[in-house]
Amino acid sequence: MISFAKGVLAAKLSDAAIIEVGGLGYHVGMSANSVAALPEVGQPVQVHTHLQVREDALTLFGFVSIEEKELFERLLGVSGVGPKVALAALSSFSPEQLSNAIVAGDVTAVSRIPGVGKKTAQRIILELQGVLAQPAEAPKAAAASGAYQSAVEDLLAMGFTSAESELALKGAPQDLSETKLLQYALKRLGA
Repeated sequence: MISFAKGVLAAKLSDAAIIEVGGLGYHVGMSANSVAALPEVGQPVQVHTHLQVREDALTLFGFVSIEEKELFERLLGVSGVGPKVALAALSSFSPEQLSNAIVAGDVTAVSRIPGVGKKTAQRIILELQGVLAQPAEAPKAAAASGAYQSAVEDLLAMGFTSAESELALKGAPQDLSETKLLQYALKRLGA
């Protein structure tokens, strides 16, 4: 799995970016909000990625934040929601706004997403409301300092899923550095 792409922004499209990494240009599908948050063409850029593998295509999707990537992946887990609808959702709302609408059970707001009718909105809410309503159990001090986020990214780069990474870091003491958080997580993962 490709966890992130770091390189030079070669082009910005309405729903994608071309990122040059090691002499290759990767077409990375993105939400409109992520494209808008990218730097100017020619500048260095790093995006978190999700690789979709189908029998006829490999498609790379990019996100400016881990939260956006995780919400995208959760949306893909909902029956009837594919990458096009998931990107439309993240183009219509920020990850926080979409999560809040789902947790609140706001069918009207969720059904404003292009390609999402009332039934699909209800299904999204039904399947994700409980998952998104759980408070984040990341240590607040570590999360605020970026150590927690860096540890998650390191675990993702090692091939662990975001769910495995979060579960491994769950309950970690608040005052740990990134290195100590990583050691804590690897010990819990048995690696």
